[in-house]
Amino acid sequence: MLRVRFAPSPTGYLHIGGARTFIFNWLYARRNGGTMVLRIDDTDVERNTQASENSIFEGLNWLDLGWDDFCRQSDRRHVHQQAAEAILERGMAYRDFTPASSTEEEHSHDGGPWLCNPGMRELSRSESDRRAGAGEPFVLRFRVPRESRSEVVVKDLVYGRVTKSTSDLEDFALLRSTGVPTYHMASCADDADLRISHILRGQEHLANTFKHVLIFEALDAPMPQFAHLPLLMAPDGSKLSKRKHGPVVSVTTYRDAGFLPHAFINFLCLLGWSPKDNREVMSRQELIDAFTLENVNHSNAVVNFTDDDPFDPKAVWLNAEHIRSLDLDGLAAKLVPFAEAAGFETNFGKMRQIAPLIQERIKLLRDVSTAADFFFREELPPYDPNELIPQKGDRAMALTVLQTACDIVSTAEFTHDALEAALKSGAEKLKIKTGQMYLPVRVAVCGRKIAPPLFSTLEVLGRETTLQRVARAIKMLKS
Repeated sequence: MLRVRFAPSPTGYLHIGGARTFIFNWLYARRNGGTMVLRIDDTDVERNTQASENSIFEGLNWLDLGWDDFCRQSDRRHVHQQAAEAILERGMAYRDFTPASSTEEEHSHDGGPWLCNPGMRELSRSESDRRAGAGEPFVLRFRVPRESRSEVVVKDLVYGRVTKSTSDLEDFALLRSTGVPTYHMASCADDADLRISHILRGQEHLANTFKHVLIFEALDAPMPQFAHLPLLMAPDGSKLSKRKHGPVVSVTTYRDAGFLPHAFINFLCLLGWSPKDNREVMSRQELIDAFTLENVNHSNAVVNFTDDDPFDPKAVWLNAEHIRSLDLDGLAAKLVPFAEAAGFETNFGKMRQIAPLIQERIKLLRDVSTAADFFFREELPPYDPNELIPQKGDRAMALTVLQTACDIVSTAEFTHDALEAALKSGAEKLKIKTGQMYLPVRVAVCGRKIAPPLFSTLEVLGRETTLQRVARAIKMLKS
């Protein structure tokens, strides 16, 4: 059965590159009826933090994709130890008793890279057992088979056949002198024990894969199929990193700005993969149906952002498209917490009235605080009275329009159609264009010229608020 895994280390927040790796694994599992495993690789005790682990779960839970199995590497130390001992017993590893303070490993030998400590590699097993039994600390190293083979071959599902000469591979550590497994040992032992059939991970791991192939062979375990994914790059061509680019690469930054989870997933999928039919806006099921490793690109993908704008324009555009596709109940529910975070008091019922008026006008959920702020305020912020004057009009015309509108609003039935008919009739009586009638009213009730449809806005604001704001505008024009 197809089994894939996502194995983040809790040493920082969930990077968008890590999120994309999780998504690609999830899509591959769902398309092929497989199992998605989440494994927290928390064996690096010195760097792991609970805050980082919490942030990873925050990001993954927000994506709302889920997983089928879960485990922690730190709970599986016995698996790693048993695997290391099995490799030692098969003669494919040896103990290196070189003191930890020795700098020998840092030196080149005959002008080439360090490959091993020859004295330790050639140490007899009986002498090795004696020294280990006496309690002498050692590093367990893999015995790279340089004499019996010339290269290690990786058949990558994205990059094809990739090779590395065994003469360029050092005898890498499996266990540290403390007995703690290295990344290579723990990862491969877990992948073998969990029966991971396909390993989809970032291209930066390709260099490790040659070592991992040797470990799987030494364990006599089924060899997973490998697929390495192109990297995410910054606009300047550098690798997108937490250290250099900060919150711009954190999944929760997108969440807090008001991206929809699926819109963000849609965006990440298009970084390094495409359905080959020019589609861009895709539902979850469409992504599942279309996802294949054959369509993963070989070239790295650029996330476009600037110092002034941390979000790629494509991501923002996709989010706006997905917002427009939401049903109004769903949109209202998502907007409420963003309005509250901006300091506005609201509830689902009120937001349900507002949602259809701003659905086409917002790109991020947080835009509710600027696109709909006048619905929540008791009093509008100060604005320029000249905004009340329509094009080809004057202060006197604007004042007359607002006084007429005040009389109309006081008596008209307060529904969209009735208000439209009444204000249109008022324009006819004043012998002005409807636009010259509507603009002063819009600015009076919204505080600006660009706002949602006027009559629906009035209906949501209600008669009392509308009259108060029109009266304030009249007073401003008279002063």
